[in-house]
Amino acid sequence: MTTPHTLHDTDAPAVLRVATYNIHKGVQGLGPGRRLEIHNLALAVETLDADIVCLQEVRAVYRRGKRHFTAWPEQPQAEFLAPEGYDSAYCTNAVTRHGEHGNALLSRWPILGQRHEDMSDHRFEQRGLLHVEVQVASTRLHVIVVHFGLIPSSRLRQTQQLSRYIAREIPLGEPVVVAGDFNDWGTRVRRLLHVDALQAFEGPRTLTYPSRFPVAQLDHIYARGLRPLSLAAPSGRVWSRMSDHLPLIAEFRMTP
Repeated sequence: MTTPHTLHDTDAPAVLRVATYNIHKGVQGLGPGRRLEIHNLALAVETLDADIVCLQEVRAVYRRGKRHFTAWPEQPQAEFLAPEGYDSAYCTNAVTRHGEHGNALLSRWPILGQRHEDMSDHRFEQRGLLHVEVQVASTRLHVIVVHFGLIPSSRLRQTQQLSRYIAREIPLGEPVVVAGDFNDWGTRVRRLLHVDALQAFEGPRTLTYPSRFPVAQLDHIYARGLRPLSLAAPSGRVWSRMSDHLPLIAEFRMTP
């Protein structure tokens, strides 16, 4: 989707605002109590007012959607969630009997291109990496959206694969943001990424999971070539209803 942008191409922001959010396919609850939250999520994404929004568990196709929910959107979820003036990118990670889902990126700035790499570590979890190039004024910014596996050994191998991908595909002098659901309850993935010069805001953990009573930070935002300034997650009943994760918002200094 390409539409007019809210910022002029020459207006470089001093601060870049990046959000990551696992939207749980736009549906919450189990069985007969399931409810469609995609319309509320669209409002929530707009409220975040982020320059770049990285999304996980995004539906492209779900053939049973209309059968379960009369208000199921006609558009793929990435396009539906994109605020006016934003570009969107999507790539499938998992194909199931009734549809497919994957990672997505919404950008206030023009999207130049996108790539995908399979990160599946075993046949029970289909995972992937979405790499999007964004033109932020005169700066080419690389944004990688990830959703790591549930098994600790898988996450370590996926971290190593991510590091190899960055070294292979992204020039050293160009800034990078890596964001997503790392599913990591500890600090080992974070330590490994720091070895590759990917840095996050240094401060207390910002808890994002589960959204109702957060006890862990499974969602992270790292960067290279940008200076981390702040990290936050909204809280409250309205946020706990829309997904099992809270969104995470980071701000980075664009200029040295």
